[in-house]
Amino acid sequence: MFLEIIKFIIYSLLIVVIAKYLLVRVLRSLAESLELNPKTIGNITGIATSIPELLTVIFSAITGFLNTSIFNILSSNVINLIQYGGAIGLNKNQKYLRNKAIIIDLILCGITILIPAAIVGFQIEVNLFFVPIFLFLAIIFYKINTNSHKLYLEKEEKSIEQEELEEIQREEKRIGTKTIVVLKYAFFLIIIGIILYFVGDKLSIALENLCNQFGVPEFVLGILLGFATSLPELITFFESQKHYREVENKFLGVVESTNNLLTSNILNLFIIQSIGILLYLL
Repeated sequence: MFLEIIKFIIYSLLIVVIAKYLLVRVLRSLAESLELNPKTIGNITGIATSIPELLTVIFSAITGFLNTSIFNILSSNVINLIQYGGAIGLNKNQKYLRNKAIIIDLILCGITILIPAAIVGFQIEVNLFFVPIFLFLAIIFYKINTNSHKLYLEKEEKSIEQEELEEIQREEKRIGTKTIVVLKYAFFLIIIGIILYFVGDKLSIALENLCNQFGVPEFVLGILLGFATSLPELITFFESQKHYREVENKFLGVVESTNNLLTSNILNLFIIQSIGILLYLL
């Protein structure tokens, strides 16, 4: 059992290292070369940092541990929100949370926690009926997020982004043509995704051994997976706000990290959990 715990720690640390020194840097460079706004960067980062959850839920579902995947998603979403709050507090960006679009996003994040908590708390049986409901809710949440940003953030973001855009354009001239740069970073992302796949696979095997060989309960495994798979979000929350703190546009860092949080939680619950349900039933 001690060996499996050591493996769990090693693979978890590998996820952190890959997220911090590879995934975050490549995503940042790709976003800047495409001249993307902070909201879009946050969405892309949210998708990328949900890769570990996708892997662990798939492996859990295939091996018959559906409850593990449910606790994984619940704990991941809770930990994501805690980490986000910690990043906001340590960077002293609390005042930006008063923006109405940010408030709406955080309410949606809260709902992505309440739903799996209700499933667990009331011991609701998860079946195929949940899949279309989850997919419908994912679309609704995305629409609400998009519309709230158009209403409450668009003008404010544009005025702040102008200086950033000029700097990005100057940087683009130094690094070459946009097409070549985008293809280079896209290739790097594929390689990083493959690496994360193998690390996630090893992490899942270690946790499966803890369950099968040593009788560790599924909910404990799910919570442990939640901690491990939330590590990339921890890195991106801090890095996004650190980046914009350096260019003195702290509000954009909050926008980016908030969309990272919301996108990650939406994907975890509505999309990734649906994939897990389908694989488990099939």
